[in-house]
Amino acid sequence: MVIVMKDRVVKATLEGLFSLTILSLTPAIAAASEANLKIPNLSQGQNNLLLWGIVVCILGMLFGFYQFTKVKRIRAHQSMLDVANTIYETCKTYLIQQGKLLCILFIFIGLSIAFYFGFLQRMPPSGVLLILAWTIIGILGSYSVAWYGIRMNTLANSRTAFASLEGKPLKILNIALDAGMSIGVLLVCVELIMMLIILLFVPRELAGASFIGFAVGESLGASALRIAGGIFTKIADIGSDLMKIVFGIKEDDPRNPGVIADCTGDNAGDSIGPTADGFETYGVTGVALVTFIVLAVQPDLTGILLTWIFVMRILMILTSICSFYINRALSQARFGNKDDFDFEQPLTSLVWITSILSIAVTFAISYYLLGPGSAETPAELQNLWLVLSIIISCGTLGAALIPEFTKIFTSPNSRHVAEVVKASREGGPSLNILSGLVAGNFSSFWIGMVFFALMFVAYYASGHGLSEIMIYPSIFAFGLVAFGMLGMGPVNIAVDSYGPVTDNAQSIYELSLIETIPKIKEEIQREFGFKPDFDRAKHYLEANDGAGNTFKATAKPVLIGTAVVGATTMIFSLILVIRDVLGVQPEEILTLLNPYTIFGLIAGGAVIYWFTGASSQAVTTGAYRAVEYIKSNIQLDENASQKAATEKSKEVVKICTQYAQQGMFNIFIAIFSFTLAFSCLSAPIAGNDSVSLFVSYLISIAVFGLFQAVFMANAGGCWDNAKKVVEVDLEEKGTDLHAATVVGDTVGDPFKDTSSVALNPIIKFTTLFGLLAMEIAISELFRNMALYVGGAFLVVALIFVWRSFYGMRIPLRSESSSREILKEPAVDHQE
Repeated sequence: MVIVMKDRVVKATLEGLFSLTILSLTPAIAAASEANLKIPNLSQGQNNLLLWGIVVCILGMLFGFYQFTKVKRIRAHQSMLDVANTIYETCKTYLIQQGKLLCILFIFIGLSIAFYFGFLQRMPPSGVLLILAWTIIGILGSYSVAWYGIRMNTLANSRTAFASLEGKPLKILNIALDAGMSIGVLLVCVELIMMLIILLFVPRELAGASFIGFAVGESLGASALRIAGGIFTKIADIGSDLMKIVFGIKEDDPRNPGVIADCTGDNAGDSIGPTADGFETYGVTGVALVTFIVLAVQPDLTGILLTWIFVMRILMILTSICSFYINRALSQARFGNKDDFDFEQPLTSLVWITSILSIAVTFAISYYLLGPGSAETPAELQNLWLVLSIIISCGTLGAALIPEFTKIFTSPNSRHVAEVVKASREGGPSLNILSGLVAGNFSSFWIGMVFFALMFVAYYASGHGLSEIMIYPSIFAFGLVAFGMLGMGPVNIAVDSYGPVTDNAQSIYELSLIETIPKIKEEIQREFGFKPDFDRAKHYLEANDGAGNTFKATAKPVLIGTAVVGATTMIFSLILVIRDVLGVQPEEILTLLNPYTIFGLIAGGAVIYWFTGASSQAVTTGAYRAVEYIKSNIQLDENASQKAATEKSKEVVKICTQYAQQGMFNIFIAIFSFTLAFSCLSAPIAGNDSVSLFVSYLISIAVFGLFQAVFMANAGGCWDNAKKVVEVDLEEKGTDLHAATVVGDTVGDPFKDTSSVALNPIIKFTTLFGLLAMEIAISELFRNMALYVGGAFLVVALIFVWRSFYGMRIPLRSESSSREILKEPAVDHQE
């Protein structure tokens, strides 16, 4: 596999980057820091309660495996099972390749952690090795749940496809939802067990640093898998979709070499990436709150609040599973005997049932643990159980409200999607794209208002007593809002994982060529006991795919929101470091009257827009190469085989993987270098004002990232479902209207599934790694050389920014005749 590491220029740059990393980490002196978190000793009762939590997590994992075996036992026709297995094998190849690249990226983070804790903190080698071990466990956690996600989804996709022939739409929905719940519950349980082990069994003096290492590892794994997966899936998706316009072939035509790659991409981008991202999101948000509680709360109350936080996390497993079964019973009663219904309805009811049940349990258990009469709770905390319950419930309510607002702009039944379809009918691709951009912009406004309202309520509630037990109570409230959004975590992951199953199911149906198998109706009647209805099956699969698109879209703002709201809590640790090391009050320098604050806001916004451009450029160039290859190798003549060409499909997968890795590597090195550069450039040399640069940079990354991500995700979702409306509701495939919506969908592909979704782990990785970087920069002995080191890292970052476009451009075959080449269509040239 050709990746960017083979480039001599990059090798030289990396050597310099390693040297600079070591240089920047060696001369500093450790100061008071969030890395020195001292986790308090818990009482025997608190330990016992959390040990029961581990038991709950193990039971949750057993539920996940039960759902896995339940789906696996469902029978399907061999033709569909064979296609699903081919998709799984290509996914395995891709994920193994990503694992190798993760090992390379770990070197950068591992060096930083080892030098920071080993040299600056004077920690014994055994302690450094333990922190590095937890960093590796964090990476392996993200990587392992990604493996589980693709295995679960590639079992469910063929079963869902075959179930459509039976004519029972609720069964189709249940298979995909069973798979999603298996992934969601197991993911959260694995992450929570790891954090409980750190809290209960790691020595107190190393537990805080182990939390940080674990979170950094999770974030690194999720960032790499999310970015690369998003690039891969959209290269394949665009390459496959454009063939419908170029050659007028049907959706998922087996003769199209891009279809298998597209199915692999559905899992790489919509299963591997989101699963790793979800795992990281729950871990990093938890670490942010642990950090705050240890640093900001009265020491005698930290153990109680830590126990309360983890009990809330444990309860979300139980409430999600209970809500799943309640919703299953209600769906059976409402839709069990219907031969057609809106697939979005059972998914919507599941989200709301979980939200309501989670809020009720939050108030009840908070009263039991913290309220009047609690044996281990001091009096000053007993009066705050209601305040804490209200704040965390703001987030839980938000996790249900945000999907509803998202559906206004992305659902096939929404007015904005209808507007895109109407604009496309008269104005073609041009008005289609403009109308989708309108939907994305309006969605950013309204969802921004939802976040504003939730955070304002949390801020107001925090003013009723929290200041008596902690400093900066509003920051803690914002962290609890993010935490509350994850209170229905398994369900959020389940409805997100629903999408790739339904998408793959539609493709598997076509790739299996089941309708062309001789005497297939008789075979299915004999072997499976029902008479297949092929026309209705395709309708079910297309309609179900539309619901999957919608709920993939609804999960994205929730995850992005937790990253942004949670980032405020993470940045609080940095503010405390500034206060303790420099001896200044943060309010004196973190002000808009300080020009460095403006500089940081501008720099953060610039990096966000570069990132979205760089990730989209990787898709553009990769899709160009994929389309070029498919055009040259697709066989559409009458004598050609109707089956998928495995070798040609593998070549498309190879193209997708190559550009995904190149794009992701450029982006990671630039983000890594920008973080070190701006932290070093913030070093207080002539005064303390410059420290504001990096803090405002992190804030800008979070805020700009929120609105950019929501805009792109919902614009893309709107375009996607506009195409689905034309295909399913209007039944106008092959028309000019359909061609216009396909163009819009391909524009929206990198919007919704590459750039927007990757901003979530990018925000958290930048904040986490930035905490360590800033502590180095403000160390007394390092300040005099910080500007030079920061300038060097800035040069490295700009080199990779340059490479992310100029090194990823669509290649010209002959530089001497570039004008002629640009005038001629690429299809006329042969390699």
